[in-house]
Amino acid sequence: MSGGDGLRAPTTADGHELEGRVAIVTGGASGMGLATVHALARRGATVAVFDLAAPGRAELASTLGVPADRIRSVAVDVTHGEQVDQAFAALLEERSRLDILVNAAGIAPSTTFEDITENEWNRVLAVNVHGTFLCCRRALPAMRNGGWGRIVNFSSTAGKTISTAGGAHYTTAKHGVLGLTRHLAKSSGPDGVTVNAVCPGLIDTPMARGLLPEGSLDRVTRSFPVPRVGQPWEVAELVAFLASDRAAYITGAAVDINGGDLIV
Repeated sequence: MSGGDGLRAPTTADGHELEGRVAIVTGGASGMGLATVHALARRGATVAVFDLAAPGRAELASTLGVPADRIRSVAVDVTHGEQVDQAFAALLEERSRLDILVNAAGIAPSTTFEDITENEWNRVLAVNVHGTFLCCRRALPAMRNGGWGRIVNFSSTAGKTISTAGGAHYTTAKHGVLGLTRHLAKSSGPDGVTVNAVCPGLIDTPMARGLLPEGSLDRVTRSFPVPRVGQPWEVAELVAFLASDRAAYITGAAVDINGGDLIV
């Protein structure tokens, strides 16, 4: 496994590619979401973290090593439409624009199918799919008004096959995210808005480590063509690319980042 804190690409220079852009990252307080906040802010964007466990703004900026004025932190449950509406409205009132939405919030219980309760099923789909829907619904009008927008939804390898560790509800949810992504890409392209999904495989996050027995994450990934576990910063770099002008002709894509897992 490679070293570092999981946030910083070791060979990518800071820049101003996203200077002046305003972004929202759901689930941005940890894991791949946190790495994405870092990648966008480092490129000059103002990034609002929407997360149940929203950290303090100064604390978050210090952790990421970016200026505090590039960070907002808001406690939001993305499954609650009223909370989502209020958080979007407050940001739009302050900044008068929204350019980038990254839907990284997700949960992945490993419950076997026979043991999944109706409440758990509904909760997993609510966070992974319904939350993505609610945020896209609020983001798209602002992006269309500005004539430019980037939406990047987090699906998973599970969205193209089945989950390595998550349950049937997680697999179902991540397939749903891809369907929503494709539909929105079709309808939003003429307005200057692209909508894509990233499909991470096994990435070194607390959630992934918690789902698998100790040591198994590294053991399983040793059989991949790229024989190691993926790092959060690697996914974040892909998201940052899709959120940039460089990706203007990419929409409706579901981009794999899994060390070659799906070709094995």
